[in-house]
Amino acid sequence: MSDNAQPIGGSFRDPAGRVFFREGAILRAVYPSGAADYEFVRDAGLHQRLAATGRLLPATEVDRTRLALAAPEACYVLQHPRLPFISHPYEWSFGALRSAALLQLEIHLEGLDCGVTLSDASAYNCQFRSAEPVFIDHLSFRRYRPGEYWNGYRQFCEQFLNPLLLQALLGLPFQPWYRGSLEGITAGQLAKLLRLRHKLNWRVFLHVVLQARAQVAAEIKRMPPRVTGRSLHPEAFRGLIRQLRSWVLHLHPLQPPRSVWGHYSQEHTYSDAEAGAKASFVRTAVGAASPAMLWDLGCNTGAYSQLALGSGAQLVIGFESDPLALETAFDLAKQKGLAFVPLYADLANPSPNQGWAQGERAGLVERAPADFILALAFVHHLAIARNIPLPDLIPWLVRLAPRGVVEFVDKSDPTVQKMLALREDIFRDYTIDHFEAQLGRHARITRTTRVSDSGRTLYAYER
Repeated sequence: MSDNAQPIGGSFRDPAGRVFFREGAILRAVYPSGAADYEFVRDAGLHQRLAATGRLLPATEVDRTRLALAAPEACYVLQHPRLPFISHPYEWSFGALRSAALLQLEIHLEGLDCGVTLSDASAYNCQFRSAEPVFIDHLSFRRYRPGEYWNGYRQFCEQFLNPLLLQALLGLPFQPWYRGSLEGITAGQLAKLLRLRHKLNWRVFLHVVLQARAQVAAEIKRMPPRVTGRSLHPEAFRGLIRQLRSWVLHLHPLQPPRSVWGHYSQEHTYSDAEAGAKASFVRTAVGAASPAMLWDLGCNTGAYSQLALGSGAQLVIGFESDPLALETAFDLAKQKGLAFVPLYADLANPSPNQGWAQGERAGLVERAPADFILALAFVHHLAIARNIPLPDLIPWLVRLAPRGVVEFVDKSDPTVQKMLALREDIFRDYTIDHFEAQLGRHARITRTTRVSDSGRTLYAYER
């Protein structure tokens, strides 16, 4: 008898259970150590209420034989709907991380009202369906013991609060740091960056400065700071969570007044006729493919992502490295209820496989292929700004999706001229003929049109 169930990512960290992928289904094994708490929370009706309002991923108890070999000790097996795309906190916008933080705090408060607490506060327990966060870990819920301390407090600060404060107080994007430190940003690290005026804020002093001092004191004594045995009155517990919720709700990214790409949609070099021709080409190509999932590479503020959704795409995952443009895109998705998830990404250095044995957090390429890509005003940023040769760039693009639209921006274009103004033009092979030859080598060019006097040209391809 064989079992093709495959364990998923970082779920091995939870002693209460583990998540598996089998025959297209997402299955969660509930081990004996987590069974009593699972039963208590299920019977309290919390799982069902949270799932009914879209805040918790639904779960259905199924026959334990589904994981008979992979998890023979399982007391229960839960089946979850499969999410179309998994993202990581270090790829989220400021607004997305704040939304996920608020979700954690709000469901924790609701849980306390029926005698349930959260055993941890991992940001990886949240995912996004469109621009709305959803909690995915049923086994993080357990029975609350009156008087107990919040065991997840430090984790909440490191994985939610401190990254948000880094950008809200100092204007520094949290994503590169977070990606390099998967457990988040410690209080000690953040405290070293803050100015005196920041530390004089009572909330910063309480949740960052004092916590950093406590951690240093524990290190001096060569003992980890422990919360086991500490007591916190139930109302004080609720008060702490409410206080953090109020603070997080009113945090906003400290953005520069301008950014390179945050205002591009208002200041690009297209005429109205040229912009219309580009939009028409994209609309036709996307409409013909009707992709279930489209990746918009360099999505900027989300204008073409929105156009793709209106042309037949069911879900758009956008990638953008400019913080202001990314935040604008997330606001657009949230305000209009779009099936659009804008994520932070430097696509010259995309997210790799990370974590234990490089298998906890899947890299970007491992989450491909999409059904369709848009690479509009994108290729020159990698080919010229990042010195990536077209023979390396084009096959990488084509591997991401079997169909797509790619834009070539000629050296005569004002945008490329600005990029070359302060450096030597070493890009002899960056020509439209060489681009077409490379694209034609790896895919079939199905349609093309020139959309600007400066030579911007769009190509639809199929593998």
